[in-house]
Amino acid sequence: MMKRADEARLATYGPPGFLWPPQARDVDARLAALEAMTTADLRLEWRRLCCTTPPTRLSRDLLLRGTAYKIQEQAYGGLSLSTKRRLQSLAGVADQRTSAAASPAAILRPGTKLVREWRGRVHTVLVLEDGFDYQDARYRSLSRIARQITGVHRSGPLFFGISRVSARRAG
Repeated sequence: MMKRADEARLATYGPPGFLWPPQARDVDARLAALEAMTTADLRLEWRRLCCTTPPTRLSRDLLLRGTAYKIQEQAYGGLSLSTKRRLQSLAGVADQRTSAAASPAAILRPGTKLVREWRGRVHTVLVLEDGFDYQDARYRSLSRIARQITGVHRSGPLFFGISRVSARRAG
C-alpha cells in the first residue's frame, strides 16, 4: 500500500524516470487558478475556451469541471475520432430507448386495437390520435386504463404487452 507522501510525489513528479511535458506544469497552474475564480470569472473563462456561452443554470462545480476539461483537452488532446463516433452512437441508442419507452402512443397508429384479458374478461382499447378510448371514455394514458381495469397502479404499456418491437409492428 502506498503512503500519502509517495502518492503526492507520484502525482507531482510522475513515476521514477518520467518527465512531465513542459505544458503540464502550465496546465497544473491554470487548473489551480480555476479554484480561486468566482463563478462570473469561470463563465468568462468558459466563453474564452469554448467560444460559446455556458448554460445559464450550470452550477459552479460543473463550470469548474468543464473549464478544467477544456484546458486539459487543449494541452493534451481530446477524444479520438473513433471514441467520439462511439459516444454519438451510444447517445443515439439511448435517445431511441427513452423516446420509445416514454411515449408508446406516439408509436401506435390511431385505429390500433389493444386487447387484454384480465380475470376472465376481455378488455379492448382503441388508440386515438390524442389518447385512448376504453368503454366509451377517453383516456390520456394506458396506465390510467390499466388502473381502471386492475384497481392498482400499473404500467399501461406493460399491462397491454407493448414493447418497442411490437409497437412498431402494430404501426
